[in-house]
Amino acid sequence: MDVPVYNIKGDEVSTFSIDESSLGGVVNADLIKQAYVMYHANLRQGSARTKTRSEVRASTRKIYRQKGTGNARHGAKTPPHFKGGGHSFAKKRHREDYHVTMPKKMRRKANRNALLAKLVDGEVKIIDDLKFDTPKTRPFADFLKAIGIDHRVLLALPKERAESRNAWLSARNIDDVDVCCADQLTTFEMLNHRYLVIGKGELEAWLNGPSSQTDKSAKVSPMGRVAKAEEVA
Repeated sequence: MDVPVYNIKGDEVSTFSIDESSLGGVVNADLIKQAYVMYHANLRQGSARTKTRSEVRASTRKIYRQKGTGNARHGAKTPPHFKGGGHSFAKKRHREDYHVTMPKKMRRKANRNALLAKLVDGEVKIIDDLKFDTPKTRPFADFLKAIGIDHRVLLALPKERAESRNAWLSARNIDDVDVCCADQLTTFEMLNHRYLVIGKGELEAWLNGPSSQTDKSAKVSPMGRVAKAEEVA
């Protein structure tokens, strides 16, 4: 698959060849959904708690006199049937764990397959050199317009902030633009945005980096592993 590469002016300058078989060959919707559900569930803290009527902060003064109003008899405003009152069965259990996991190889296959789905739909914009001279919002907005971005977009920038500082600062004030590190692209982030904008070098590094280890080598000789002292010796 040949994907066009643009410059910051929106002109197509070259193409980037991507082997579809390295991304799974075909879109596996079931695998992508399983990974999306996992990433989504792991965002939950499981710390929701509610208060009983004795814990609600409110006045204990009787809200109106006992007789003569025609209303039911009431005291304070903290019972459950009043707005802002406590809960009948307040949630006071221990922290709930919503954590979901997947094998490392499955996660990586899902992330790569999600990228394939975006490529098939033409929703990946590859930029040859994603750098800006100054941190200004207007040039960045013009850049998005030039490459045809008209919906929510995920901007994947290098991990080294010094190289992409101006792009980070320029994108932060624009609606529907989210920024992440290129080495942290996941199924959840890609599917939550219509478009993906990424530099050519960053995409190549992601394709050939740890995410490319979807077999036994991911466990035997993982990329980026810190060498042990005895191995160095």
